[in-house]
Amino acid sequence: MTQTEADERASLLAVERYDIAVDLTDLRHGTQVRCESTVTFGCHHPGSGTFVDCAAEVESVELNGLPLQAAVDGRIALTDLGERNVLTVVTVLDCSTEQLGVRKVVDPADGEVYFYTDFVPDYARHVFACFDQPDLKAPHRFTVTAPSGWLVLSNSGNPQIVDLGSARRWTFPPTPPLSTYNTVINAGPYYELRRPAAGHDLGLFARQSLASILDRDADELFKLTTQGLEFFADKFGMPFPQRKYDQVFAPEYAGAMENFGCVTWMDWFLRRTTPTRAEWDIFSRYLLHELAHMWFGNIVTMRWWDDLWLNEAFAEFASNWAAVRATSYTDAWTAHLASEKLKAYLVDQGPTTHPIRQHVRDVSEAEATFDAITYPKAASVLQQLMTYVGEAEFSAGLTTYFAKHAWGNTTLQDLIDAIAEASGRDLMHWSAGWLETAGTDRLTLDNDKDGLTLVAHGPGGPPRPHVLAVGAYRASGNHLERTALVQVEVAGQRTRLDLPTGADLYLVNDEDLTFASTRPDATTRDAFFINAARLPSPISRGVAVATAWDMLINGEATAAEAVRCLTGVLAVETSASVIEPYLNLSVEAADLWSPASERNALMRAVAAACRRLSDVGAYRKAALRGFARTAADLDEVAWLQAEAGEDVDLQWRALVRKAQLGSSTAAESQALLDRDPDPDAWISRLQVRAATPDPAEKKAVWQTLAIQRAVPLASVYSFTPLFWTAGQDELLRPYTEAYLELVPTIHLGGTMPATTLTRGLFPQFGANLTFVEQAQALAAQAVPVVRAALLERTDRLARMLRSRD
Repeated sequence: MTQTEADERASLLAVERYDIAVDLTDLRHGTQVRCESTVTFGCHHPGSGTFVDCAAEVESVELNGLPLQAAVDGRIALTDLGERNVLTVVTVLDCSTEQLGVRKVVDPADGEVYFYTDFVPDYARHVFACFDQPDLKAPHRFTVTAPSGWLVLSNSGNPQIVDLGSARRWTFPPTPPLSTYNTVINAGPYYELRRPAAGHDLGLFARQSLASILDRDADELFKLTTQGLEFFADKFGMPFPQRKYDQVFAPEYAGAMENFGCVTWMDWFLRRTTPTRAEWDIFSRYLLHELAHMWFGNIVTMRWWDDLWLNEAFAEFASNWAAVRATSYTDAWTAHLASEKLKAYLVDQGPTTHPIRQHVRDVSEAEATFDAITYPKAASVLQQLMTYVGEAEFSAGLTTYFAKHAWGNTTLQDLIDAIAEASGRDLMHWSAGWLETAGTDRLTLDNDKDGLTLVAHGPGGPPRPHVLAVGAYRASGNHLERTALVQVEVAGQRTRLDLPTGADLYLVNDEDLTFASTRPDATTRDAFFINAARLPSPISRGVAVATAWDMLINGEATAAEAVRCLTGVLAVETSASVIEPYLNLSVEAADLWSPASERNALMRAVAAACRRLSDVGAYRKAALRGFARTAADLDEVAWLQAEAGEDVDLQWRALVRKAQLGSSTAAESQALLDRDPDPDAWISRLQVRAATPDPAEKKAVWQTLAIQRAVPLASVYSFTPLFWTAGQDELLRPYTEAYLELVPTIHLGGTMPATTLTRGLFPQFGANLTFVEQAQALAAQAVPVVRAALLERTDRLARMLRSRD
């Protein structure tokens, strides 16, 4: 659908309600789902015509008691509309195909069947007839008939349940007014945990084979949910308006989705071994992100996809805000900087950069905007906005925004007006610079005879307005102490800094208050990579690491300098939340960005850092994981296996490294598979095979991963560094061609598979600049979501290839 069509239809119609009956009784042994959608709606201009979206197989259509023609190209024509209309459409779906919007999954552990829907961005139309656009919100009343023994979950609570013998009928109360993509049905023999908290009835669900893992994590999940509900109710001036709030961990789900009152998660988040601090840190922010969507996305929804950032950026920002203010994960912004924000810097300086708010002509273009600009960059920009206007004023603006627009749709201007009114600041210049301009500002220091000046350059003109801090540090023994910190408001290219001269290090964007690439002053550039480890706090070290990494990706620093910086910081780091992200960056710099002549030495340096960290209890598991990626020989792998003991996850990682080093692993892999309780242990076995430098194994893994698409999407990214192993270039070269052959059809199956497979299968070795050019040529012909992902990856690979020279 185009924005023009959506605007025309929204001006014509007012949707009163949806009544949707769904029959799942065939799914226990079959694949068929039957839906009957009854849409009651008004027409502002009786006699007019429009269309309803329906991309499923249509069994019957009736408008105001009269039969209509079936759908053509996913649309059913509606003519001669009355002032009030009732449309009923019966559809039939086959879950055995690549049916969008629904999924049937069979748990390999016990053969139990689970079902879920996933309607973002416009996949509800593939299941039932609806007006599938975000600004035609309406109550939805679901009635679901499912096999007996199943639980059925939807947006609203307290369903009426009728026993039909071999089946049960679940009738849910109408939801509040929601966009079609925010509705959901989850069904299956789920394991359930419930707990009252913060005035709500909280539920957690997982497949039966993961019940013990859900039990293990339940206390922390309930606590985080409660803390988030209380924090957001306070900061947004509105409690979550429904008593029931469920979170469902579904098998083979892709990502997470903020369905109102019933969030669906990929059960990859239920870690099969005790999570590390970094894994809990990530999960806490994801959980709070989806919870924040109850307000940003559900209660108030963007009018059209050009304001997707109103949903995603605010949820991403709010998750960090809540984590720091309301939970034990107080280093959330530092962890955000160490991982997601670095990805945003790379994308924002590449060919797919775009304004945070951009014109989106149709839904296919909207699919391509679920990226590092809309999420981490925009979240960082909102942090800058809160710094710019003040936290109290920012919160007051949000309270006004929700009070005025609850259950409606908004645009950028609605939000800017609310915050501007609360803060007393004119935000039009701020909004134009930050939300409607693409690219990254560059901040540097000019140290001359008159003192220090902050020099700011925009991505093609004047800089954006910034409020940021610059710190001055002096050596004190083996450490640096901050002797001064000045917060300045940047309104032009040059800003004088009231800081003492002669410091050993000046840190631009100290405290990480804004989104901009920074550089040390020229006189301290060479010492910067060592001095990063001498900085006194996790956030100051994080800013230094971000600077070093940005220099690496822009060809202004070598992989050796980046590894020196990172391993130095790891030796002194006090925040468990960033140990694992820094280890990942260290491995990436050594393995992917270094010349072949330096790779082994840098990998040994990272391995040595991991081994030292393994003596620190809080860091041990993360350190041993890093060592599993960098062990230099079979003796080191044997040491790791001994250290891993009964940790099955670490034993799998050790076997992966053993395979990469060319040693036989078949017997050990089978023995480990036999004793691994994880229902998805076959994926770990496949990862070992992916790393093996054997043509038959590469072919078999590629067939499973890329052709059959049999690996759950949540696990695809873990295969990339294993399949595309350094030193296997000759073996891998044919698969660079195989990847290019996939591109024209890689979008089939929906947005998440398209994005995940395009990025996750992309070559890291065995490819050259000729491959980059071929991939870029294919990108020009691809659908928007594939084009964006492909151009991101080709830009990253081109930068790596230059760094390897």
